[in-house]
Amino acid sequence: MVQQSVDTHGSAVPESIPAPVGKKPPSTARGGRLHRWARRYAFGGLIVALIFLWLSATPSLLPRDPLFQGLVSGASAAIGYSIGVFLTWLARFLVSRDEPWPRPPRWAWLTLGVVAVAGTAIMFSLFALWQNDVRDLMGVERLAWTSYVLVVLFTVLVFLVLMSLGQLWGTGVKRLSRWLSRYIPPRISGAIGAAVAITLTVLVLNGVVAEKGMSALNASFAAANNETKADSVPPTSPLRSGGPGSLVTWDSLGREGRVIISKGPTKADLEQFNGAPALDPIRTYAGLDSADSLKDRADLVARELERTGGFQRKVVAVGATTGSGWINKATIDSLEYMYNGDTALASMQYSYLPSWISFLVDKERARQAGLALFEAVSTRIQAMPEAERPKLVVFGESLGSFGGEAAFGTIPDIAARTDGALFSGPTFNNSLWRDTTNQREPGTPEILPIFEDGAIVRFAADQADLARPDSPWGKDRVVYLQHASDPITWWSPRLLLNKPDWLKEPPGPDVLDAMQWAPFVTFLQVSADMAVSTNVPDGHGHDYMSAIPYSWTQILQPPGWTDAKTEKLLPLLSRDGN
Repeated sequence: MVQQSVDTHGSAVPESIPAPVGKKPPSTARGGRLHRWARRYAFGGLIVALIFLWLSATPSLLPRDPLFQGLVSGASAAIGYSIGVFLTWLARFLVSRDEPWPRPPRWAWLTLGVVAVAGTAIMFSLFALWQNDVRDLMGVERLAWTSYVLVVLFTVLVFLVLMSLGQLWGTGVKRLSRWLSRYIPPRISGAIGAAVAITLTVLVLNGVVAEKGMSALNASFAAANNETKADSVPPTSPLRSGGPGSLVTWDSLGREGRVIISKGPTKADLEQFNGAPALDPIRTYAGLDSADSLKDRADLVARELERTGGFQRKVVAVGATTGSGWINKATIDSLEYMYNGDTALASMQYSYLPSWISFLVDKERARQAGLALFEAVSTRIQAMPEAERPKLVVFGESLGSFGGEAAFGTIPDIAARTDGALFSGPTFNNSLWRDTTNQREPGTPEILPIFEDGAIVRFAADQADLARPDSPWGKDRVVYLQHASDPITWWSPRLLLNKPDWLKEPPGPDVLDAMQWAPFVTFLQVSADMAVSTNVPDGHGHDYMSAIPYSWTQILQPPGWTDAKTEKLLPLLSRDGN
């Protein structure tokens, strides 16, 4: 006979019945280890995790190695699981069920397992085909079959690690809610427990993980900044910062500053190329250790220009750097060849961090650095008699393009205050680029917009695009170089929940038609692409070089320069000056 007791609501409920001697409880006997494992995971969460896993195998902007694909797929599945668990909880909350929902029957788990194996095999077979297509499109070597095994292993590893962390966090929330339920109603305790846990998590991440992490990164990259590459040697020319008579010491330039000062064409190189007497190009630069503040460093660069006679050259180029102080060497080398050395570079460092980290945490310093440097140089040029002023141009790549824009309020403002600007691989933070793109002429694509009939600014992926549209181009010109496959340009937090125009419109020439948008997943895919954005050939991703001299030719129209000279120049250029 079953014994009964009375619950708190007065209803009779059966007490547990002990299992007969010699028999295991039914749940253990039928399920074994698989049953115990399944109880750790939510059925609804695994369904959504599976969908997100499949979506993560769809094409993104760039080829990916096994590590990054495993990271994206594992993280996507973990996010999907979290969403599925939340939706299950929300449904239960809305129907006011206090008791646990019944566990799915065994056949449901078996069905999910079969669908998971079959669907994942199909999706990753398609992933292999898509990877081959995008690699062929960009001229990148195909992956070996063993790489796909590594993708699966990394995916499982990342998913299990993230799930373990999530379950640990969830256990903490449950225990806190149970403790609070001793004093307040269960629903309120659950909400308060979750709110407290989320708040504490954010505080820990911001106050401990982020702060300590950034301190460690700063220390690591500060040490790297003090290194000197083997082929970087102190200059013997007084026309270079860090050389004889310079206001800037060689050691204070930082690693990238020393590369910029050491590299570039010599007077002999220029004379051999152009067949005419040349000048030694002037290069001025200030590193983080060259002065205490952004304003002081900018003023130091301007005084270096005065010392070296830079303001008496035909062209003064203000180069906004990425976080570590890097600039694309092809950008300044091209100008020096075009003007046979009658140029002066002004640039400075504002951070130790590499571009992809600075992109996330150093935007304000990049803006202030770009503004301070341009104003320091421009003020001195404006004080010169108009007939004696050099051409003033601005350039920057990636976060450098963001800093290069900083001194200007509008595109016409750039045209009014400079003789031209070249920005490569702009970021979503570039306000002028974003505003101009959003105000593009109807019917023109986001990846290559046309703004006000191309009268001042033009967007290009290669030299042929500089002729778009077929209409007059004013005297003071601005060019944005951007590839359809550049994740630095197309990444945005809005990718989380919003489909961008560039995925609604026909894809660019180096983006697969099969690439589609999915909430959360596309954001993760493009975020991962950012980390490998330069590991592709020129003309794809975030690798800009061959279009740079063609762009300068159109912006400045150097006297006597021809497309034939540009073609001759291309083999002499490189992004890092090697």
